[in-house]
Amino acid sequence: MSNNSFSESYKAAGVDITAGYEAVKLMKSHVARTMTKGVVSGIGGFGGLFEMDLTGINKPVLVSGTDGVGTKLKIAFLMDKHDTVGIDCVAMCVNDVICAGAKPLYFLDYIAVGKNVPEKVAQIVSGVAEGCVQSDCALIGGETAEMPGFYPVDEYDLAGYTTGVVDKDKIINFENVKEGDAIIALPSSGVHSNGFSLVRKIFNVNEKELSKHYDDLGKTLGETLITPTKIYVKPVLDLINKVDVKSISHITGGGFYENIPRALPNGMMAKIDEKSLQILPIFTLMEKMGNVPRRDMFNTFNMGVGMSIVVGKEDANKAVEILRANGENAYIMGEVQKGEGVTIC
Repeated sequence: MSNNSFSESYKAAGVDITAGYEAVKLMKSHVARTMTKGVVSGIGGFGGLFEMDLTGINKPVLVSGTDGVGTKLKIAFLMDKHDTVGIDCVAMCVNDVICAGAKPLYFLDYIAVGKNVPEKVAQIVSGVAEGCVQSDCALIGGETAEMPGFYPVDEYDLAGYTTGVVDKDKIINFENVKEGDAIIALPSSGVHSNGFSLVRKIFNVNEKELSKHYDDLGKTLGETLITPTKIYVKPVLDLINKVDVKSISHITGGGFYENIPRALPNGMMAKIDEKSLQILPIFTLMEKMGNVPRRDMFNTFNMGVGMSIVVGKEDANKAVEILRANGENAYIMGEVQKGEGVTIC
């Protein structure tokens, strides 16, 4: 970077180029944590370079995903806590690509700010880096855009993109799902990063409300809501290597009713045993305080289940054991039957 790069006129318009340089300088230590052996270039170039190790992969297929954090960022703004939303951003992308059986290789982020405060940008990137470490992928690039007049000076937006790879012959193909297959639940860490428009409406979210302690939650509302999305990459990939996984669903916006059917063939439905579900206290609290119909809760939130995995009935117990050995409190929550959609009973 050239020390001669500075525009007084651009700064007067609200964009300080030097703040961008400082932000890059501060984030470098975080990015360094994510470097995997495939990384060819450092940050700062016009594109991130990554060399794939295709050992054992006969027909490589790239699987890409992109997403943002959404209005959960409003919670971060009110709490002035910016070091975890990056985990959410990574999670929303990598949890999607593993549904195809792909291993995430690298990640890029996009941060748009009203005013570039280097220390705040570095905090955001620290969360992105942590998410990449958790999913064993490299943060190989990104963009920070200072957009005065478009965003308020103390607000920002955060989105990201990931690419993974899977052998074509090992892509998760839900057409193999059949009647009697078991549906396994992987618990969520909380609301994750979906449904926050309804969350904010239910609690009429402000700084005072976020600092309120709820006995049912065992912590403040803000601490509960800011909890980052759980990343399932490592346990799910280990499971795929050991068991015939037929279908994987990432339970995001739209909840059970929208996401689980996306990974079922025509003519098959998911029958969920509601009594088996480990519904987190935050969802029970929202249902009560917002007077939200139970079906709407299951059609908006993850309700304590971040991912669902379908395996043959004969593999169900083994799959649960493998997932638990990887630190996931997995359990069987239902089975596949003939029909359409999802039935929760």
